[in-house]
Amino acid sequence: MLRKISLALVGLTVGSILTVVGFVAYALDYATLNLAGFFYGIPLLLGGLALKAAELKPIPFSQPTSDAILKLREKLATPTQNQIRKDVTRYRYGQEAHLDDALERLGLSPTDEERPVLVSIKESAIADHYALSLTFKSPFISLETWQEKQEKIEKFFGPDIRVDLEQTDENKIEVALISQLA
Repeated sequence: MLRKISLALVGLTVGSILTVVGFVAYALDYATLNLAGFFYGIPLLLGGLALKAAELKPIPFSQPTSDAILKLREKLATPTQNQIRKDVTRYRYGQEAHLDDALERLGLSPTDEERPVLVSIKESAIADHYALSLTFKSPFISLETWQEKQEKIEKFFGPDIRVDLEQTDENKIEVALISQLA
């Protein structure tokens, strides 16, 4: 649950309330409340603004995950699949894009402008195996380039992962990370 809450929004809300209380207390000549409002409110407000500037929103699921898939995830998902799912579905701070470091290490991010952008994820079953599918908007990196890197992607996200690549739209590539656990 806490993964779904924006720390920036919390900082902005609490900081704004305390700052307003500080200003009202100043106008009404309540020195102690005034100091508390200013000394806590303004730094929280500024911290919330800083977090908001560096905030990376969670990636949505493209379709709801069924109970059968949840049970399959519990039995067959690899630690890497679970970590990726948890990382991309929560607020992140100080990163330019989800999985930017992984894409750079795989050679799929020559520049920030050409980097594929993760737009959605989904969980499914492929041949009775748990699959976590990542859909990237990839207008500058072709399917052929992704396919050349397929073995490297499997090693990077492995062990016990098979990767299937599919072009779902003109500029979208779906990377299915399929668990090979029995």
